[in-house]
Amino acid sequence: MSHIGNWRTSTRTQGQGQCVEVGFGGAGIGVRDTKNRAAGHLIVPPRQWHAFVRDLKRGVFES
Repeated sequence: MSHIGNWRTSTRTQGQGQCVEVGFGGAGIGVRDTKNRAAGHLIVPPRQWHAFVRDLKRGVFES
Protein backbone atom coordinates (compact mmCIF):
# COMPACT_ATOMS: atom_id res chain seq x y z
CA MET A 1 0.00 0.00 0.00
CA SER A 2 1.35 3.46 -0.86
CA HIS A 3 2.36 5.81 1.93
CA ILE A 4 -0.28 8.39 2.72
CA GLY A 5 0.31 10.90 5.50
CA ASN A 6 -1.03 14.07 7.06
CA TRP A 7 -4.43 12.49 7.76
CA ARG A 8 -7.18 14.89 8.78
CA THR A 9 -10.92 15.09 9.25
CA SER A 10 -13.30 17.87 8.38
CA THR A 11 -13.52 20.84 10.71
CA ARG A 12 -17.28 20.16 10.67
CA THR A 13 -16.85 16.77 12.33
CA GLN A 14 -18.95 16.68 15.49
CA GLY A 15 -17.46 13.62 17.18
CA GLN A 16 -20.28 11.25 16.21
CA GLY A 17 -17.89 8.82 14.52
CA GLN A 18 -19.55 9.02 11.12
CA CYS A 19 -16.75 10.58 9.16
CA VAL A 20 -13.80 9.78 6.98
CA GLU A 21 -10.24 11.01 7.05
CA VAL A 22 -8.36 12.34 4.07
CA GLY A 23 -4.59 12.08 3.67
CA PHE A 24 -2.09 12.99 1.00
CA GLY A 25 0.74 11.10 -0.66
CA GLY A 26 2.65 10.68 -3.89
CA ALA A 27 0.10 8.24 -5.35
CA GLY A 28 -2.88 10.50 -4.71
CA ILE A 29 -5.40 11.28 -2.00
CA GLY A 30 -6.16 8.64 0.62
CA VAL A 31 -9.61 8.18 2.13
CA ARG A 32 -10.26 5.99 5.18
CA ASP A 33 -12.89 5.30 7.83
CA THR A 34 -12.15 7.11 11.07
CA LYS A 35 -13.61 4.25 13.14
CA ASN A 36 -11.62 1.52 11.37
CA ARG A 37 -8.24 2.89 10.32
CA ALA A 38 -6.70 -0.60 10.38
CA ALA A 39 -8.95 -1.65 7.47
CA GLY A 40 -6.79 0.38 5.11
CA HIS A 41 -7.65 3.17 2.74
CA LEU A 42 -8.65 3.98 -0.81
CA ILE A 43 -6.34 6.00 -3.03
CA VAL A 44 -7.99 8.43 -5.43
CA PRO A 45 -5.96 10.01 -8.26
CA PRO A 46 -5.67 13.82 -7.88
CA ARG A 47 -7.69 14.66 -11.01
CA GLN A 48 -10.65 12.55 -9.88
CA TRP A 49 -10.41 13.89 -6.32
CA HIS A 50 -10.56 17.49 -7.50
CA ALA A 51 -13.56 16.68 -9.73
CA PHE A 52 -15.30 15.03 -6.76
CA VAL A 53 -14.69 18.03 -4.48
CA ARG A 54 -15.84 20.42 -7.22
CA ASP A 55 -19.09 18.47 -7.63
CA LEU A 56 -19.63 18.39 -3.85
CA LYS A 57 -19.38 22.17 -3.76
CA ARG A 58 -21.85 22.44 -6.64
CA GLY A 59 -24.38 20.24 -4.82
CA VAL A 60 -24.34 17.53 -7.49
CA PHE A 61 -24.85 14.74 -4.91
CA GLU A 62 -27.70 16.34 -2.95
CA SER A 63 -31.14 14.88 -3.39
